[in-house]
Amino acid sequence: MILEQQVSLASAAAAYGRLEEALGTITPVAFSQLSDSRLRAIGFSRQKTGYCRTLASEVQLGSVDLEGLAALPDDDARLRLTALRGVGPWTAECYLLFALRRADAWPSGDRALQVSLGRALHMDGSPSAEEANAHAERWRPWRSVAARILWQDYLAKRAAPA
Repeated sequence: MILEQQVSLASAAAAYGRLEEALGTITPVAFSQLSDSRLRAIGFSRQKTGYCRTLASEVQLGSVDLEGLAALPDDDARLRLTALRGVGPWTAECYLLFALRRADAWPSGDRALQVSLGRALHMDGSPSAEEANAHAERWRPWRSVAARILWQDYLAKRAAPA
């Protein structure tokens, strides 16, 4: 999820693929053994390298229990995640949605969601993050379903020939 912050899906997927190729199984220990120059070659920025190194270290030390997040209510899991360096609200929501499969995650400020929502609402442009959040409130407690539908619409329209 950290790799996906503020980059295209294709760029993040390519970097993740190179990371898998370099490590085989991605673990905190294996990640920690890669040099900064190797991580840059894989596609990590200096900032994302720092975030991921900190996360890997905290998981190894036991101060972060990613598996234990599954037992927490959504709000508590969000708080634990956003307390981590480099994990903001968007990343936490995506983790809840994709890794923990929560029903009511809404990645606020996601550009693809805004674009697709604007199309669905027949707007001349895209709603702001605040407007998108106001619309998403109507979908509680199933905002994850709405997010997945909107992302699929976004991807389908992006892939369609002009």
